[in-house]
Amino acid sequence: MLASQIKNKKICLIDSNDKIGAKIKVSGGAKCNITNEKVSFKNYLGDEDFVKNSLSQFSNKELLNFLNENGVYPKVNPKIVKGTYFCNSSKEVISMFEKLTTHAKKFMNTKVLEVEFDKNFKIKTNKQEILTKKLIVASGGLSYETLGASSIAYNIALKFGHTLTKTKPALVGFTVQKEQFWFKNLSGISTMVEAKIPYKNQEKSFYGSLLFAHKGCSGPVILNSSLYWQKGKMSLDFLPNKKIEPLLKGNKKVSSAFPLPKRFMTEFLSSIDLEDKAVSSLSTEEKEKLKMLKNYEFSPAGTFGYTKAEVTSGGINTDEINYKTFESKKQKDLYFIGECLDATGELGGYNFQLYFAQGYVCAKALS
Repeated sequence: MLASQIKNKKICLIDSNDKIGAKIKVSGGAKCNITNEKVSFKNYLGDEDFVKNSLSQFSNKELLNFLNENGVYPKVNPKIVKGTYFCNSSKEVISMFEKLTTHAKKFMNTKVLEVEFDKNFKIKTNKQEILTKKLIVASGGLSYETLGASSIAYNIALKFGHTLTKTKPALVGFTVQKEQFWFKNLSGISTMVEAKIPYKNQEKSFYGSLLFAHKGCSGPVILNSSLYWQKGKMSLDFLPNKKIEPLLKGNKKVSSAFPLPKRFMTEFLSSIDLEDKAVSSLSTEEKEKLKMLKNYEFSPAGTFGYTKAEVTSGGINTDEINYKTFESKKQKDLYFIGECLDATGELGGYNFQLYFAQGYVCAKALS
């Protein structure tokens, strides 16, 4: 985004991959979830003012106009995450940026090892040294090492006096403790749930699909939950928008009386030591056990880690970045944008929206 906007400068792009846009390519199931109908600072983890100021300078409408002007026409697909704009293919976004950056010299398969400064920035790579007056670091976080992710942005930031907020994998699945090992037996099954996560003396809630996995659980609702989860308990409502009382009447077997996958009900009943029998024969105590379906509390054991995480949360302290230009307040002519900063969005196109906004603002300042 940044390089495509700067036309009047001598620019080079350094990428450890053999082609540009490696992370764009896999995003949104290779359809690039590029923005959302409704974008608010409330969809982000990080300093509210910093996020607000970033978004206000380049809105979702401006991003869509930019894409349309360059032959890319994303459409909303509500089946995955509400309001998310998807492209026909990630390849069309990459192709757009390839055309818009023909003026930039590209150093592909080039890994940055270290950066030094003496009047100019000296970028040491695995192939050569590159000198530059201005340096923009947009190398992402620690997620997806197979796509070239590394700690280089953090290393550069620390070298020039920046501080880091502790990083962690985000938009990622949860591993489970022994009490929830029954989740693993349901690998491949999905169901709609509402998840609630305690966060800063309040509660974050998400509605969407939960996917049971061989390690625990995943799916959009879990990925969003992971952004705010800070160890400890969270809860799941397996019957969102439904009252349980009407389901506790009649002569059907429990596994058939509830509008949930039968395999799920079988495993759930086994986990609470409840026989699959006629609802009419349930005791008051057994009915109370079933009410756990409306508020199933558990403490995830951890996450699937950086190799499976969509993004990295935490990173370079945004108090040390000028939001009007994204220049470092510690080192003149050094800029940081994107995932390496301590500002992370929920699933649904929010991260691309933020990163493209930062790229636009930074490019405008450099132009």
